[in-house]
Amino acid sequence: MVSAEEFLEIIKILEERYGIQLPEHVREDPFKILIGTILSQRTKDEITDKAYEALFRRYPSIQSLANASVREIEKLIKPVGFYRIKARRIKQVSKIILEKYSGVLPKNREELLKLPGVGDKTADIVLSFGYNLPEIAIDTHVETVVKRLGIADEEDGYMEIKRKLEGITPVEKRSILNIIFVSLGKEICRRPKPRCAICPINRFCKYYKKKHLGGAEVTRT
Repeated sequence: MVSAEEFLEIIKILEERYGIQLPEHVREDPFKILIGTILSQRTKDEITDKAYEALFRRYPSIQSLANASVREIEKLIKPVGFYRIKARRIKQVSKIILEKYSGVLPKNREELLKLPGVGDKTADIVLSFGYNLPEIAIDTHVETVVKRLGIADEEDGYMEIKRKLEGITPVEKRSILNIIFVSLGKEICRRPKPRCAICPINRFCKYYKKKHLGGAEVTRT
């Protein structure tokens, strides 16, 4: 198990390597972050960003998006995966926020989870990047890294992984975990064919020790 002290070192190493660079679709106000995150589900960042730009170029406000037709939204976001489902959700969620919350996205996790297309990860991304709250958003990259490090068990679900991470992460570092672990996951800690030999944190990694060192400890310098 990685200790809190070791985990802080891991964060420092990855911060220095990757910096804190947010994708375009999570740099705006909370509502736009919500829509960008819905678009991003099962879709690459480059495709998400293009669809995001096209959508908000045509419909720059929550009012205009709430009044848009589903068919027109579909045309604008078509490159993303499951674009028809996402178009309906975007229309629905825009109307709900406009009518029920007077155009202001809730800052409450429970309220966010009531919205169409909003699950745990989406809610945490909105709270973390939109409202600057210390939430840890867990996607497939984060899950893979954390389980390989040995912080979480294979059978752990979203909330259990989050609980374990919160136990070893300083509050001021929680919101950046998603950014640095996603960067590591894309470049090195891939689900198929991880590039363990060049990983900057392999000396902390349970998976690396088991697969490449027969379970032996790595000397830490």
